[in-house]
Amino acid sequence: MKPIHNLLSHTVIGLGMLAATAAQAQDPAWPAQSITLIVSSAAGGTTDMAARMISDPLSKALGKPVVVDNRPGGSGAIAGSAVKRAKPDGYTLLVQYSGYQVVTPHLMKLPFDPIKDFAPVANLLVAPQVIVVRPDIPVKTLPELVGYARAHPGKLSYASSGNGSLQHVTGEMIRHLTQADITHVPYKGTGPAITDLLGGNVDMTFTTAPPLISHIKTGKLRPLAITGDVALPAVPNVPTTAAIKGFEKLDVSSWFAVYAPAGTPKPVIDRLTSEIGKITQTAEFKSKAEAQGAYAVYMNPKELGDYTAREFQSWGKFVKEAKITGE
Repeated sequence: MKPIHNLLSHTVIGLGMLAATAAQAQDPAWPAQSITLIVSSAAGGTTDMAARMISDPLSKALGKPVVVDNRPGGSGAIAGSAVKRAKPDGYTLLVQYSGYQVVTPHLMKLPFDPIKDFAPVANLLVAPQVIVVRPDIPVKTLPELVGYARAHPGKLSYASSGNGSLQHVTGEMIRHLTQADITHVPYKGTGPAITDLLGGNVDMTFTTAPPLISHIKTGKLRPLAITGDVALPAVPNVPTTAAIKGFEKLDVSSWFAVYAPAGTPKPVIDRLTSEIGKITQTAEFKSKAEAQGAYAVYMNPKELGDYTAREFQSWGKFVKEAKITGE
């Protein structure tokens, strides 16, 4: 729940740790085979994009194939449980979306403990959410959307990537702030949610910019606001919620990180985080992220572990106070 401008400072802190982690890596035999990045969402979402942005450069850096394996469903439970059960040898990793890691566990029972069952490796990206509607919905601003929803209670619906996802919580935050009656429709990932939105089966969604940009540019979706206080060059002329009266508290950003099964040897994690840190600091990675409406924000294992724990506690408190449920 920390604003993006504060999260960006982690990049500077993390850089100072790269040399140290590289020096600590003492296992020249690793890797001896291909590495699988298990992604907690379907193709087409930001989690998938984050995994694919590092898979090729990481493969080149390690000298072994790095394969992306999408395991959507269960609000992150399918991917998370697969990595939890995997041998802790560094060959099976989880590319995780923050909603599933620190929000969903407070809303439903999952087959893993998000803190105890995973070893933090590195954070990759941070991205605010963009609130979009179908162009046939007669609103052009967030206040107009709220007014329309109030005038037509129960008529509007919003898509999320699943019960307990950050999109789900964002929708409930909007309901909580505005008392607008909108219906939640969960999907097995952002990709399927956007497909149904484009097909006219739902009216709006709130998600990170990467899977939305092409549809915004072609006019198939209309952006109303960016959640938080940092504008996105990739989505120009769209106001932040911090600048819209009554929505200043709607500050919701997602982060996308790599975790290994608990018990993975430290030298292996050190090698992984060192290489990932170098990749995320390249001009190519940064520019690609920003072009898609995200920011490269590297965190080393300790930073990511501490941040995950803080976010877990913070979102747990919010979910309880707002009385949000996983249904």
